[in-house]
Amino acid sequence: MEFYLRFPEGMPKGTAQHKGECIRYKISGGKRVPYIHHYKKAEIDTARALFMYQLKKYRRKQRIKGPVALTIILYFDIKGPKKVWGTPKTTRPDCDNYAKELIDCMTDLGFWEDDAQICDLRIKKYYAESATIYIRVEDINETI
Repeated sequence: MEFYLRFPEGMPKGTAQHKGECIRYKISGGKRVPYIHHYKKAEIDTARALFMYQLKKYRRKQRIKGPVALTIILYFDIKGPKKVWGTPKTTRPDCDNYAKELIDCMTDLGFWEDDAQICDLRIKKYYAESATIYIRVEDINETI
């Protein structure tokens, strides 16, 4: 199974790494002082809602029960004149963190029973004219 998710307004912002809060430190009066840093959860909720909405139409009738091979190619829209279509994107967001939210949505929608079944994962990110995500899901038991 393979399909594309298209985002005319640009790639959704937020990644799985940006959830919740963490302790960070700042220098105040020459001393290292801890403070709680809150991540932008609203952006993650918006990205998750967009992913769920688009993924619903591709979900399988039955969950994959065995090993899964998953390929994700993230095509980020070009925002500046220096970027060329098809060149690798080497800036944030990190592709593994970005894909984690997408994989969690696919698990919640029943593409497979548990994301631990993914034993072959390939993630790539490139620049393109429009924000798109290519997804290919393979039931490895069917291809052996």
